[in-house]
Amino acid sequence: MGEHRPDTLLDQHAKALELFGAYVRRVADGQWDDPTPCTEWTVRELVNHVTGEQLWIPPLVTEGRTVEEVGDAFSGDVLGADPGAAWGLAAAAAHAAFTAPGALERTVALSYGPTRGSAYCSELTADCVVHAWDLARGIGADDRLPDGLVEFSIKEVMPYADTLAASGAYAAALDVSAGADAQTRLLALVGRAG
Repeated sequence: MGEHRPDTLLDQHAKALELFGAYVRRVADGQWDDPTPCTEWTVRELVNHVTGEQLWIPPLVTEGRTVEEVGDAFSGDVLGADPGAAWGLAAAAAHAAFTAPGALERTVALSYGPTRGSAYCSELTADCVVHAWDLARGIGADDRLPDGLVEFSIKEVMPYADTLAASGAYAAALDVSAGADAQTRLLALVGRAG
C-alpha cells in the first residue's frame, strides 16, 4: 500500500468522499436500478457497497474491533429509504474516524491481515475514486476525475495492481498506449476502459 503524508492523505480522503457524494446526490429517482461498469452492481448496489465500506471504518479503526466481531452488521441494504442521507452519515463518520488522533498509526484488523490505519485509508480513498467513476458512468454524468485524486490513486494501486484481479476486487488490468493520460492509466489498472 502506498505511503502518504497524513495531512495529504486525509485531504485526499475527504476529496474522494466529496466526489463520490456529489455523484450520489445526482442520481435521479429512475436511475437506481441502472447498470454500472461494475457489471454485478446496479447504481443502488454500487452506492450501497461504497457506503457499506465507510460504515466498517469506525468499528475497525476507532473501536479496534475485528472483522469477525463486526460480523454481518453491514450486510444487505444499508441505504434505506434515503440513500443520499445514508451516504452522508457514513462518509462523515468514516472521515471522522480517520482524522481522530493516532488513527492513521493504529493497526487495523482487516480480513487480509493487520494493516496500518494509513494504508487502510489510502486503499479506501483510491477505491472511492474508482467507484466515483463507475457511478458517474452509471448515471450518465461527466466522468472526468480530478487530477490530484487520479495521481493519488495510481500511486496507491500500482504496487498491487497485478493482484487485484486475482482477488476478485476488480477485473483484469487492461493494456493502454504509452501516451495514455493519467485517468486512462488508472482505469486500465483496475480493468476499466475509460
